[in-house]
Amino acid sequence: MSFNTFGKLFRFTTWGESHGTAIGCVIDGCPPLIDLTEQDIQRDLNRRKPGQSKFTTQRKESDKVQILSGVFEGKTTGTPISLIIYNEDMRSKDYSDIKNKFRPGHADFTYFKKYGIRDYRGGGRSSARETAARVAAGSIAKKVLNKKIGKMFKIVGAVTQLGILKCDTNNWNENIINKNPFFCPDKSMIKLWEKYLLSIRKSGSSCGAIIEVRANGVPPGLGAPIYSKLDSDIASAMMSINAVKGVNIGSGMNVAMLSGEDNSDQIFKKNKKINFQSNNAGGILGGISSGQEIVVSFAVKPTSSILKKRKTIDKFGKNTSISVRGRHDPCVGIRAVPVGEAMLACVLLDHYLMHKAQCK
Repeated sequence: MSFNTFGKLFRFTTWGESHGTAIGCVIDGCPPLIDLTEQDIQRDLNRRKPGQSKFTTQRKESDKVQILSGVFEGKTTGTPISLIIYNEDMRSKDYSDIKNKFRPGHADFTYFKKYGIRDYRGGGRSSARETAARVAAGSIAKKVLNKKIGKMFKIVGAVTQLGILKCDTNNWNENIINKNPFFCPDKSMIKLWEKYLLSIRKSGSSCGAIIEVRANGVPPGLGAPIYSKLDSDIASAMMSINAVKGVNIGSGMNVAMLSGEDNSDQIFKKNKKINFQSNNAGGILGGISSGQEIVVSFAVKPTSSILKKRKTIDKFGKNTSISVRGRHDPCVGIRAVPVGEAMLACVLLDHYLMHKAQCK
């Protein structure tokens, strides 16, 4: 399998399978002399790990990370940083009954057609388990950005829609996002989402979600105008996350319904500071950051592994049916919040380093 590496100057390569011995990543291009401990990385991993509430998979993983290289006396050395996270709660027997069947909506069929073999134990590399390694890489990117840009830099993500139920982003409250099991920024929606998702789980089905990630303190000038636009690289990063099927930058698809005067973000100067009256562009103009808040949202499809019986075929081409038992998220999008934050951090650091190399 090729293409397991992401990034240009700040690069990471993930490895491992859902039910293998371990997963991990190797990070290349991290600047030296950045304060870094395992606990720095663990904080973000703890937000993503499974089994933390009745609304996620009950697979129990501590997701404890170990730094194997690239850090000496608490600081990065500039050499490759190798991280490992051991798998602890694999139940491969949960998949033994369906090892010859393709789960509809999953990557089983395409993996088998491409490689002639697939790891049926939780999907192998196609499992969302792989995203733990991305979160680890993203936590390091955040540390670098905080040092290089300053404390004004901040990335915050939240779930803004759970299935058919949207929250009001005008009620966005960062203080409650990490204090509820849904990463919900709107306090008024938490109880409603709880009732809704419990009914989804009880019915043996699943639902999708929309996640919004915001980055503040990003300097203007990041990105290239043509083939490495900041927004195109962000979109690519988000689309690479397991189960993501759509990405919006700023107003995204909704700009098709706006007039030219409504869509254009008017610019004015006040007290020697340049300001924008709106942010339909999501903080990016012509592929280059404007200095405004960067806003990206992405849609995560419903979990493909569900209890309800579905039609499919087996690897011999015969018609059959399938019902997937075991431990699965009724909404995998909930745990995608720290993953989206991590991918945005990696893209921003990558472009920051490229910008400094060309326009120091």
